[in-house]
Amino acid sequence: MAEFQIERENVSFWLKVKPRSARERLTRDSSGELRLELHAAPSGGQANEACVRFFARALRLPQACVVILSGRKARRKLLRVTGRSAAETVTQLKKLARSRA
Repeated sequence: MAEFQIERENVSFWLKVKPRSARERLTRDSSGELRLELHAAPSGGQANEACVRFFARALRLPQACVVILSGRKARRKLLRVTGRSAAETVTQLKKLARSRA
């Protein structure tokens, strides 16, 4: 399975979310999967909202361009990012994971 699925200008990817973390950052776990650490609690959808805000802010996109497709009640989520070219989005995501690891 590819890390990023690209369909036209949409980029979809799986990641694990760790709520109630000391830091907010995107890293890779030991298996190479993306992992997002957030301050927000998992209750009441706070972690989902924080996840969307994190990627929108980091990629400098409107929050409407970041959507959780699957896993709203799970730690493993499928996200879709739109709003710019797929190649640029993938490059930025890889750089973000590398710079904060």
